[in-house]
Amino acid sequence: MNTPVPGLIEMLQRLVATPSVSSVSPEFDQSNRAVIDILAGWLETLGFAVEVMPLPERPEKANLIATLGAGPGGLVLAGHTDTVPFDADRWRSDPFVLTEADDRLYGLGTADMKGFFPLAIEAARRFEARQLRSPLIILATADEESSMEGAEALVAAGRPRGRYAVIGEPTGLRPVRMHKGIMMEAIRLTGRSGHSSDPSLGVNALEGMHGVLGEILAWRAELQAAHRNPLFQVEVPTLNLGHIHGGDNPNRICGRCELHIDLRPLPGMALDELRGELVRRLERRLEGSRLELEIFPLFKGTPAMETPAASALVQVAERLTGHGAEAVAFCTEGPYLQALGMETLILGPGDIDQAHQPDEYLALDRVRPTVDLLEQLIGRFCCEG
Repeated sequence: MNTPVPGLIEMLQRLVATPSVSSVSPEFDQSNRAVIDILAGWLETLGFAVEVMPLPERPEKANLIATLGAGPGGLVLAGHTDTVPFDADRWRSDPFVLTEADDRLYGLGTADMKGFFPLAIEAARRFEARQLRSPLIILATADEESSMEGAEALVAAGRPRGRYAVIGEPTGLRPVRMHKGIMMEAIRLTGRSGHSSDPSLGVNALEGMHGVLGEILAWRAELQAAHRNPLFQVEVPTLNLGHIHGGDNPNRICGRCELHIDLRPLPGMALDELRGELVRRLERRLEGSRLELEIFPLFKGTPAMETPAASALVQVAERLTGHGAEAVAFCTEGPYLQALGMETLILGPGDIDQAHQPDEYLALDRVRPTVDLLEQLIGRFCCEG
């Protein structure tokens, strides 16, 4: 599979030109295997031991683990290979053609986050295996933007087993050691429809949902009173009422009503405990109502992440970047790498304001500083041990 490794800009051109959209909507969802194969070829040429790991339930998707050197510990440079869907009519240039203008590199995935891989490879190509006391691992994952199934597959496999991990999500080259989690839940009430002229003929699910809404808003107030972290811009957990639908006609008693919510917990708030509390509160609230309650996740959810401020990785990154480690509201694969035993930091060259937007770009003045920073991290955690 050995493939000549092009220069940094050409690497980014190749990756941007290779579609790998992931989406919960099947009409938009695509395989990432072509991107994985490109990365595997380059890294094998550079002397990495390369393993392509198809997802157990979706073989058209795969993760990549590429390792230079041997032994325990080491540094993982990680990123996801998928992008979100895009609005082609709102782009000023072709999303799949890397376009340089205004000291920026435009293209789908340049910031979030295909652009990280050429920078990591450029830093890695300055090292040979014999220089490393601990391994350097480049990790590329599938479906971060939709299901997190790539990260979940890594946890199930127990790999990779690095000591430290840097995920190159867009942070403007400022280290991030904390982020909120996310869970999205559906709450469905089923009653009995009937003629609206006689309420005794049915059980109104829409009226029951009125009580559910009040209970959820009271719960939100309690969560925000009990949990606060001033390191976050929004320092409390948030709970959004995002979607509701019930009934079909004004002259019929509403027989079914469904609400969707989005909850963003702070570090230290466990998703399973929050789900359990939601169930208990709503069951208690609806007791004796003759309504059937169903609560189910719209997706599995992603936990919050926190890496201690005293972590060696955090402290080295703060010294090298000149910025204190921050907290952000968006989610990453960080909690899954933490579950594998790694001290994990989010640190990448793009800006989150560019992510998921038309005319996504990576600023050219971030390119060389990122390569230099990654080279220093490799030297510190792989060569010095």
